[in-house]
Amino acid sequence: MTISRKRVLSGMQPSGLLHLGNYLGALENWKGLQTEFECFFFVADWHALSTNYADTSRIREFSRELLIDWIAAGIDPERSTVFIQSRIPEHAVLHLLLSMMTPISWLERNPTYKEKQEEIKEKDLSTYGFLGYPVLQAADILLYKPDFVPVGKDQLPHLELTRELARRFNDIYKKPVFPEPKEHLTKFPKVMGTDGRKMSKSYGNTINLSDTEPVVRQKLKTMVTDPARVRRHDPGNPDLCAVYDFHKIFSLPMIQEQINTECRTAAIGCIDCKKLVADRVVERMTPMWDARARLNQDPSYLNDIVTEGSRRAGEIAKETLHDVNEAMNI
Repeated sequence: MTISRKRVLSGMQPSGLLHLGNYLGALENWKGLQTEFECFFFVADWHALSTNYADTSRIREFSRELLIDWIAAGIDPERSTVFIQSRIPEHAVLHLLLSMMTPISWLERNPTYKEKQEEIKEKDLSTYGFLGYPVLQAADILLYKPDFVPVGKDQLPHLELTRELARRFNDIYKKPVFPEPKEHLTKFPKVMGTDGRKMSKSYGNTINLSDTEPVVRQKLKTMVTDPARVRRHDPGNPDLCAVYDFHKIFSLPMIQEQINTECRTAAIGCIDCKKLVADRVVERMTPMWDARARLNQDPSYLNDIVTEGSRRAGEIAKETLHDVNEAMNI
């Protein structure tokens, strides 16, 4: 007898190249979920339009690179359904239907709505699409009726809106069409960028999964350290050093302790400290680079993954939309 596994769904916007922060914060978690859950992972290319509607020139490129990074990082298309959002028109249809019953006040209270408008001054985000993107996000989730959605604590308000819309739909149309997905809380480590701030595409301080080994080593050479350590014989404070944060992620505990002690006594210089962590980062990234090379040599394999994933996702999406239309008498 086959026991059905609980379902997990998550996605990423193709808004740029993936970096180590994305890998450590999300992809490693996704990889682990595959052993326990029925996983659906999608490229949210329509979501990218919410902030990049004026320049869509690289969305296809970034979508392809994102898929390559996923597969290279260990997302297994034999165990997970991998697809692209825009290949499944039911996402847009459910978004439209949910938008008809979504109070505007629910969208305006979204904590990231005004925050992003303040952060991204160079773009006009006073659009219907940007205000309503949480409804599209809810449609993305509810379409597959997942049991869990992997999120960090800062994303809980978005998931709660999805649950509120599920409850509202079920209440208005008197049919339990949508289950309420639960959060699968994930600890996303804060990965520091080369400038000492959080690694982010918008800061230009990333180590990308697609970077070559020489590029990775060069970026780590330029990484900021304890600003008070000016000369080689000056003692340092690892607690203020972005390089030591990398050691805590990539190096063995014994090496971490050694660096912690030797930095404070100036027994090791920043150049040697960076080289040690660079070796560990390269060691971790090498299998992904090898997998990326194989995927780039066989573009048809990637197309097959998306075609099959979209077929599987599309079947479920059609079933859900059928239930929605029946409930709404459409």
